[in-house]
Amino acid sequence: MTSLDLHVVPDRFLLGHVPGATFPEDDEWVALVRAPEGLTVVRHASPFDEAERWAGFYGSAHGLETTGVLASVVGPLAEAGIPVFVASTFHADLVLVPEARLDPATRALRDAGHAVAGPR
Repeated sequence: MTSLDLHVVPDRFLLGHVPGATFPEDDEWVALVRAPEGLTVVRHASPFDEAERWAGFYGSAHGLETTGVLASVVGPLAEAGIPVFVASTFHADLVLVPEARLDPATRALRDAGHAVAGPR
């Protein structure tokens, strides 16, 4: 199994779905995924947002040819019953978990052999 150095990113995020849209109406987004059923938008959350907030784990850079990296993160989270949303970049993956599940997610990743650092 791949052991990673992960950190909890300081920001919190909101996930949204905009049916039928091809681009958001504003530029306050972090990541966009366009699919036949609409647009998924990841945005920065403010402390005042009432929607479910998500916390993110981000790892050290790895090449696109490296296999098993994402599986080594989402597998232990799935075994712990923690839902995820993943936004992959060219260098690494941003794995989001519900903010309320951050502590058990961190424990699950550490138990799987990953180093996890960063802000709460």
